[in-house]
Amino acid sequence: MDKNTALSPSVILIPLLSVLAIWVGYWVQIRFWIDQFEWGILPRTFLGLRGIFCSPFIHGSLEHLWNNSIPLFVLLMALRFFYRSISSQVIWIGFFVTGLVTWFIGRESYHIGASGFIYFLVSFLFFKGIQTKHYRLVALSLSIVMFYGGMIWYIFPNVKDGMSWEGHLAGFLVGFFTTFAFPMKEYQKVPVYDWEKPDFNPELDPFMQHFDENGNFKPKPKPEEEIASYFTTSIKVLYDYVKKEKD
Repeated sequence: MDKNTALSPSVILIPLLSVLAIWVGYWVQIRFWIDQFEWGILPRTFLGLRGIFCSPFIHGSLEHLWNNSIPLFVLLMALRFFYRSISSQVIWIGFFVTGLVTWFIGRESYHIGASGFIYFLVSFLFFKGIQTKHYRLVALSLSIVMFYGGMIWYIFPNVKDGMSWEGHLAGFLVGFFTTFAFPMKEYQKVPVYDWEKPDFNPELDPFMQHFDENGNFKPKPKPEEEIASYFTTSIKVLYDYVKKEKD
């Protein structure tokens, strides 16, 4: 297992704390009767800028909160496990830039919830895995399609009333473009074969031992052939058959 896929407590801790944060945010709303919409993203207004930082912790209902909790936990865990070296930067970019793009492109209404950030994670994990062409990350991309592929429809307008498709679209686009900010060159290294290494000794290589000093292919005998040749002799041996008499 390489450094980018190291299992550590943070793989569980970061997603768990993130989900706990949005639940605490919802509890604060209910406990202190805070008008959640006032703390959402109100596009192209100065006061609406605070929603970039606050809106992911604001939800309209318990169902809305629950629907965001499971994918947030799973996707953050996948990000931290498979992209450990860049996960912190990716999280901050997704959190801030997704909200900022929503502030620019959204309709004149309050936009709340963590779904924009979730769309960012889905987009980043899918496209980054395809770009790297690493078998583990491609498998992750295919898993993302299988479990969350249906979310693609909600980046289009008028699919569901009351849903911030602009926030979803913002997260999807930011996730896609963020993949280009992290080349992940460790997954693009050209493989170095044994015969390309400076300490390669052809005399000790099992395959090279099948060639003679002139470069002609001369396979070594198999173990059973070596045993058979050991007992080979040019001396003619004659055997007589003697019938055993009964007692």
